Amino acid sequence: MVSTTYGNMVVKLYNKTPLHRDNFVKLVKQHFYDSLLFHRVEKDFMIQGGDPDSRHAKRGQRLGEGALNYTLPPEFDTSLFHKKGAVAAAREAGTDNPQKRSNSCQFYIVDGKQFTDGEMDNMEAKLHIKIPENHRKIYRTVGGAPFLDMNYTVFGEVMSGFDVIEKISRVPKDNNDRPLQNIEMKITILK
Repeated sequence: MVSTTYGNMVVKLYNKTPLHRDNFVKLVKQHFYDSLLFHRVEKDFMIQGGDPDSRHAKRGQRLGEGALNYTLPPEFDTSLFHKKGAVAAAREAGTDNPQKRSNSCQFYIVDGKQFTDGEMDNMEAKLHIKIPENHRKIYRTVGGAPFLDMNYTVFGEVMSGFDVIEKISRVPKDNNDRPLQNIEMKITILK
């Protein structure tokens, strides 16, 4: 369970991504995430946290570069996609990370938005991807971030607490998308 001042989110981790699942569980058991911040929030996109540099960050300090001394190989699975509530590993983007290796500790939760078939058709053409019809249905009705699929490892999903995602994604923030008021997290494993 991810606890915040805005409420709690219950997250289910996927067995199809055992490296990411086990790494996350290990960090939770070590209380690594306790008092870290959701340091980047974007309405209709996602909320991101887990940067170890956020624990004692000064107001306005730019965050998002922190990590532990390892990365994880991608665990892409076409059945796991960026629907609203998806939990995925952050990573360094672009040519610096051609293998798409995941950050050791930073993650994001998709807020997302609904997409029309036309928007998804344009996305497919521009990004040279194919969005399966069963995913399109979710992206049309529930929402998500289809342009991230097969580029970032999705390793879980929010089962309850979608309102918390929305509340956090809509808080006032600075030019780096960092909330003006710190949003701390505490993550516990439910039996």
